Amino acid sequence: MIEKNRLKVLLPILLLLTGIACAWAVIATRPQMTLKTPGIEAPLVTVIQVEAQTLRLDVHSQGVVAPRNEIDLIPEVSGKIIQLHPDFVAGGFFARNDLLVSIDPRDYDYAIAQAQAQIAEAKRQMAMEEAQADQAHNEWQALGEGTATSLAMREPQLAEARAKLKAAEASLLQAQIKRSRCELRAPFTGRLQTRLAGLGQTIQAGEKLAHIYSTDLAEIRLPLPTDQLAYLDLPLGAGQCRGCPKVTLTADFAGALRTWEGRIVRSEGKLDDTTGVLYAVAEVLNPYTQKADHPPLLGGLFVQAQVQGKELKNLFVLPQAAINAAQQVLVVDAELRLHIRHLEVLRNEPERILVKNGLNAGDRIVTSGIQVPVEGMKVRVE
Repeated sequence: MIEKNRLKVLLPILLLLTGIACAWAVIATRPQMTLKTPGIEAPLVTVIQVEAQTLRLDVHSQGVVAPRNEIDLIPEVSGKIIQLHPDFVAGGFFARNDLLVSIDPRDYDYAIAQAQAQIAEAKRQMAMEEAQADQAHNEWQALGEGTATSLAMREPQLAEARAKLKAAEASLLQAQIKRSRCELRAPFTGRLQTRLAGLGQTIQAGEKLAHIYSTDLAEIRLPLPTDQLAYLDLPLGAGQCRGCPKVTLTADFAGALRTWEGRIVRSEGKLDDTTGVLYAVAEVLNPYTQKADHPPLLGGLFVQAQVQGKELKNLFVLPQAAINAAQQVLVVDAELRLHIRHLEVLRNEPERILVKNGLNAGDRIVTSGIQVPVEGMKVRVE
């Protein structure tokens, strides 16, 4: 009985000691943990390598197409319209010196006949006065004494007859001029925009008959900011431009993007008082010539213009993402160190930036991959 009670006491103690021994063995034989400090990895950046280029710096503008000559057709004499040009309608074409309007000339033919009769009468009177003057001169030499007066020699009468003859000749010239104005001819090759008179209508001198414009040349006034003039060869002063820059005109017309070619021919020579821009004038020859798949350049059309500029050397092209607002870029050197460099920007365009100074051929420029740049920091190049 005593042995049984002693066994009940010793068995738990033995089990407890066995558990302690096992726990100590596990702790004693566990693997040792090594603590390591995590390393800082250099940021990964995207770069481009730049090279010097020779670029042509075109200038962009816009304007409205207008004819070079545009006038109202106004007669200088009155009368009834007896003839019109076959294409005397809105949109009709005509050539230079074509007869556009003919006015009844019979009244002016009558005026010419009257002037011719007045000349004949004046010549007769002048011949009679010359004969009488000769007779008076001969009679005075035969019978007169002393100095003869001009009236006795019929000099005033002769001068009056000569003046009347000149006046009659002037009347004939005036009548012939009015007669010639019965025919209104086209001063240029063009097109009729508005018709305001018809066949058989009686018109008065100074009354507007039509509005016409030329079709041999079209002009476009192009506003140019003064900071863009350095890229163009424009005739700003006296004389002609040496190269007359080419102009490419584009417009969305008839459901497609169309192009026409022209040239800058002059500048207006004065800055606009409101905007401060200089207007250059571009010309397009034969704008109404229609070719296959190429429509005419109609007046009033709004066009975009690309003016051919000068070529400049040693320029660097960068994307917009490569440069910040302070005109600085991030350059990666051969040791993968970052450097902040300030540039001299020549021109900022929508899709690119042109750099004049501050870069060298072969420089690697960061375009993305870093948020807060630090001078000299280590980077990795993608």
